[in-house]
Amino acid sequence: MATCGEYIETVFPSIDDDLKQYVEGVLENGADEFEDSEEVYEAVGEVLQEVSSDKTEEDIRNICNELLNILKPNKSKVNNGSMKVLNAPVHLGSMVDNLESNIDDIKSIWVMQRDDSLKVDARKLEKAQAKLQEKQDKRTKEVKAVVAPKLQTATASQVTTKERKSRFNFSIRWRYGLVGRNGLGKSTLLRMISGGQLRIPSHISILHVEQEVVGDDTLAIDSVLECDTVRADLLKREKEISAAINSGSTDPNLNTQLSEVYAQLQNIEADKAPAKASIILNGLGFTPEMQQQATKTFSGGWRMRLALARALFSRPDLLLLDEPTNMLDIKAIIWLENYLQNWPTTLLVVSHDRNFLDTVPTDILHLHSQRIEAYRGNYEQFERTKTEKLKNQQREYEAQMQQRQHVQVFIDRFRYNANRAALVQSKLKMLEKMPELKPIVKEPEVVLKLPDTEPLSPPILQLNEVAFWYNPGRVIFTNVNLGAVMDSRICIVGDNGAGKTTLLKIIMGILSPTSGMTHVHRNLKFGYFSQHHVDQLDMDVNAVELLQQTYPGKPIEEYRRQLGSFGVSGDLALQTVSSLSGGQKSRVAFARMCMGNPNFLVLDEPTNHLDIETIEALGKAIQKYTGGIILVSHDERLIRMVCNELWVCGSSSVKSIEGGFDEYRRIVEQELEAVAQSK
Repeated sequence: MATCGEYIETVFPSIDDDLKQYVEGVLENGADEFEDSEEVYEAVGEVLQEVSSDKTEEDIRNICNELLNILKPNKSKVNNGSMKVLNAPVHLGSMVDNLESNIDDIKSIWVMQRDDSLKVDARKLEKAQAKLQEKQDKRTKEVKAVVAPKLQTATASQVTTKERKSRFNFSIRWRYGLVGRNGLGKSTLLRMISGGQLRIPSHISILHVEQEVVGDDTLAIDSVLECDTVRADLLKREKEISAAINSGSTDPNLNTQLSEVYAQLQNIEADKAPAKASIILNGLGFTPEMQQQATKTFSGGWRMRLALARALFSRPDLLLLDEPTNMLDIKAIIWLENYLQNWPTTLLVVSHDRNFLDTVPTDILHLHSQRIEAYRGNYEQFERTKTEKLKNQQREYEAQMQQRQHVQVFIDRFRYNANRAALVQSKLKMLEKMPELKPIVKEPEVVLKLPDTEPLSPPILQLNEVAFWYNPGRVIFTNVNLGAVMDSRICIVGDNGAGKTTLLKIIMGILSPTSGMTHVHRNLKFGYFSQHHVDQLDMDVNAVELLQQTYPGKPIEEYRRQLGSFGVSGDLALQTVSSLSGGQKSRVAFARMCMGNPNFLVLDEPTNHLDIETIEALGKAIQKYTGGIILVSHDERLIRMVCNELWVCGSSSVKSIEGGFDEYRRIVEQELEAVAQSK
């Protein structure tokens, strides 16, 4: 049988890959919850309708019915079967809703038969149930008629509804952090907003920072300034009028037009624009010299920074940022956190940086179970509120289950007692009025397990008078004197290009120092996690085969066990690497690195592509690891969680600083403040 994705491609051959992945994700994540094709239609029907304008609503509903058959091929067989197996108290109201010949079927479930003279009158019971159903239908219609105009703040109530459409309004000057597990569609949602696939008023300007700036001869500072189209048009007009006047034109209106242009330029403070653009570029790491370089001279990472600078300078009504901290070093992240706290319009940001989410957002949008819930406050407040909410929901569910069981016992005991018919009907009404609650299903906890190690006697690792340069004119660092032991938790920080990755490669022996000596214990075994780990994986094999290539000759169970310790289990381990998400590929890379049983880990930007839960799990795994760790990261929470020593790269040196990350952050903020004052 075809999969949902294959069927969608057949029916919608021109569907966009991102949309197809989004629909597949909704269907796969909600497979266990869909009860009928109507629920499938409510989940993905509108998206599919947008894909093909030549299909009617009835066509889309038929397609949704076929998708349900693919997801649950045995559902119709189960529903049409004649045998009923009861493993819970009978709910007569539900049976009346679903059975055509309800009285006969209700009778058929009882094993013991009693004298008919003692039973409640069947016709009266049927009439009472019909009235209950009529009232319930009326209430349902009234509830569906009231659609919330915006996403509601989370409450303790967990009353279920078949209305799966999330509707909410963005508020001006509010900063939203969109969070959720990897693969749920956060980035897809941003693309749908920016692509006009969701209903956004046409007068709202939207800018999605997703692609890097195209490299050409435009200077970096000019690339940012040209985003202000009003200023650019006025300057162009001013130049044209001035040229006409200088060429001897006798048009009397030219001087008036030139005065008007000057007035408009003054009103928009056009003369201050270069300074504003320079401040933004400097905050993102562009030195004055770099700001005067052509965009084509920058690498992809720096062009992404340039795209972010253009977005910050242009100030759209709705700014969409997808993992903005991935391309930045800690100094730039600190600047961006401070800058966005005064952002004048609406911001929607996807980030895995816990500290960033604690600093920037005013609200958190939690994407889970094909819906979005809004929480006031930053990520820390969101976690507290969500935890308390889940506890309340579980208590609410357990209390209702006890009440239902108590009522059901009474109904089962007296349903055939004519003298208690009125009480039975009253209890039935009580059950019908109770909202349907579902048990809390917690997201599975992410657990990573690093290998056990044997202790080594010091010295373990020592750098003596180490210097390195690619050519005499480009010195990376000199006079480095540092060391590490088996319980070291060292984090290397510094500006991009300061030599952090170069230092790691010298430590592992991949590069030789230009001068000085490195001393490494003979039994020290490095495990290296490169920031470009995804590029180093074979995309054409599955995860098990990838481990087999690196460590051949072991039982399949051992490979699967290794992958399972990093959350790559079940069918996921048998998917081709190319089909995995960025976070899943990272976990496969971790599994491969650790299968060699290293006793000293060198991790270069390991948090890229990982969600918050996995980063938290990585921090806990590092805390339990008995070997040494040297880490390059810009994730402040991870650094604070695991590191006990900080090495700072910069000014052609590498130094260990006292005071840890707090001291480093203080130094960075002083530098940023000094630069801002100089502007």
